[in-house]
Amino acid sequence: MVVPAQDLPMRVRVHEVGARDGLQNERTTVPTEVKAEFVRRLADAGLTTIEATSFVRPEWVPQLADAEALFPLVRDLKGVCLPVLVPNQRGLERALALGADRVAVFASATETFAKANLNRTLDASLAMFEPVVRRAKDEGAHVRGYVSMCFGDPWEGAVPLHQVVRVCTALRDMGCDELSLGDTIGVATPGHVLELLSTLNEQGVPTNVIGVHFHDTYGQALANTYAALEHGVTTVDASAGGLGGCPYAKSATGNLATEDLVWMLQGLGVETGIDLGRLVATSAWMAEHLGRPSPSRTVRALSHKDQ
Repeated sequence: MVVPAQDLPMRVRVHEVGARDGLQNERTTVPTEVKAEFVRRLADAGLTTIEATSFVRPEWVPQLADAEALFPLVRDLKGVCLPVLVPNQRGLERALALGADRVAVFASATETFAKANLNRTLDASLAMFEPVVRRAKDEGAHVRGYVSMCFGDPWEGAVPLHQVVRVCTALRDMGCDELSLGDTIGVATPGHVLELLSTLNEQGVPTNVIGVHFHDTYGQALANTYAALEHGVTTVDASAGGLGGCPYAKSATGNLATEDLVWMLQGLGVETGIDLGRLVATSAWMAEHLGRPSPSRTVRALSHKDQ
């Protein structure tokens, strides 16, 4: 039953991360052709932004070592944006050589995670991204800036708002078109989300360049998403079937499942352009390849009805 709520966006763009952020955190390494078919099925379900892969060194993320082989298999999908993650200039050049026109860099809001993930201080990591973003913009690419640990860090605890704002404004100043605020260990709550969004607005970062990326460690991902929607955010990251997880929070149940998000949005009368039935079937199909059931509650509920 559709019951629209007041003051919510009419349409939300789902930034699908299952094929990249989801699969890179799975223990099973998925064959290249299966990954390509996964992307095709997601597109057939109506997703128009599908993060395809990551051009990192293969030894860093072995699950995505086939980026050069995968991207040509999906890059010609009509009406679909296929952003890819590029950690440095070498990764960017590899992506550009294959025709990628949407790229993403991955920054941290905390010193400790910057050192753990990028082996650099926070400032040094931002300095590393500056020529990457500049080169990408020179080539006419759209650039997304991920900011991890926006709400909490497993080593540093709660992250002060001003730290997040500093990294976000630095990425915007160097040319990022879009920012994704990551609740990497899933500790955010709705009030915290609203406070961060308001503070970013006050410091000159408009809502229309912000996306949100929530993990469901404490069962708050949908509540946090709703708070962001009330604030006016219209881009939400999600992972088909809830693929992936966070290696820094062993209790984490992974990314917000795209199906759970779409179920909520459909009930609110918010348009996504996504066919939920086809999406559920796609996630159930991928779960079979991974050899485990999907953690998405909606996938489980609707798959059970079909049996």
